[in-house]
Amino acid sequence: MSSQVKKHLQVETYSGYKADERPVCITIDGATREVAEVEDRWYSPGATFFRVRLADGERYVLRRIEAQEVWLIEAYRSSARHTSD
Repeated sequence: MSSQVKKHLQVETYSGYKADERPVCITIDGATREVAEVEDRWYSPGATFFRVRLADGERYVLRRIEAQEVWLIEAYRSSARHTSD
C-alpha cells in the first residue's frame, strides 16, 4: 500500500530561449506561491528536474516530464525550524 499523497500541481513557467525554461510560481491544491529561486536544475532522458525555493522558504524538487508536459512533486522540505526549549 502506498503512503504517497497526491496533490494537484500547476506550474507557471518562464519561456526564454526554450519553452518551460524555469518555473516562476507553483499552485498546489489551489494555493499559488512564488518561486524565489531556482537553486538547481538537472536533466535526465525525457525529464527536467528543478530544485526551487519558494518565497515562504519551502523547498521543492519538481520534475517536468517533457513528452506528456506534466509536472510532478518529487521532494519537499518545510521551512519550519524546530527548536528545543
